[in-house]
Amino acid sequence: MAARQLPRMAIRVLSQARPSTGVDRLASVSSLRRRLHGLSNLPSISASSSGRRTSLRACQQRNIPSKIGAGAGASRSIFIQTENTPNPDALKFLPNHPVLPPNLSSPFLEYLSPRSTLAPPHPSPLAAKLLNVDGITSVFYGVDFITVTKAAETNWAHVKPEVFSLITEAVTSGEQIVNTVENRSDQAGQDGTEQDTLGYDENDSEVVAMIKELLETRIRPAILDDGGDIEFRGFENGNVLLKLRGACRTCDSSTVTLKNGIESMLMHYIEEVESVTQVLDQEEEIAMKEFARFEEKLKQQKGPDAVASTVGKGSLDTAEY
Repeated sequence: MAARQLPRMAIRVLSQARPSTGVDRLASVSSLRRRLHGLSNLPSISASSSGRRTSLRACQQRNIPSKIGAGAGASRSIFIQTENTPNPDALKFLPNHPVLPPNLSSPFLEYLSPRSTLAPPHPSPLAAKLLNVDGITSVFYGVDFITVTKAAETNWAHVKPEVFSLITEAVTSGEQIVNTVENRSDQAGQDGTEQDTLGYDENDSEVVAMIKELLETRIRPAILDDGGDIEFRGFENGNVLLKLRGACRTCDSSTVTLKNGIESMLMHYIEEVESVTQVLDQEEEIAMKEFARFEEKLKQQKGPDAVASTVGKGSLDTAEY
């Protein structure tokens, strides 16, 4: 029988979320809260180290004339690191420089179209330039990193040098990466302009508070390291509603990660949780329907056991247990 295959992220979340032998399932949310604060033997979730480590090349070190309190001829070294992510269509750039404005209440901003880079309340000249590069489909800003996502048919070898050059130019010139302007409409031009959905809210129930605490302390660090973020969208009838962002938003294995990693962890520690569902945007729902039609067509052509393969994508077919 063929081994069941899961993406690295799902295996990592599931395996590291298991408590040590002898720890009983918590009987109530209140006792769960006390248990979580006292857990010293539950390891934090960490990002996968295989196949995607920081690569810093000689061309990524730039000597730029200093503009801040330095005499003529002085220079400073700018290091911009590039990391691969579990999503082969997304790269994470660490400019060693704050990306988001300090007064922003949200931990991220995401630009999915050229129009969003110009719209209030947070237009971004850098995001506008990046989305103007042929094949780039979205730009995601974390607190100290930038994730750039390309179309599947685009080769990184063709667009990465230009993307890297634009980010370097923005950082070294001292220009504001994200601006803040007055928003006179009810709708925001970018995703992520609201409050942090995992933040404390005095109106939350005990169950919701515990869900947020687990997501914040055990799940979010790994997702941030992979160039993305996670949003809490609600808790309804035992179902936790989540939204993945950045590199995780378009990753082939995101649904498997939610089900086999995050869902298993939340259900183990919070008995009220029965399932986890990813909230999809309209465009993502259309893509999912198209993929379902493709799978159905594949089964009709090759038989009921045929499945869509992701070989070469670095996801579903790269991890076994």
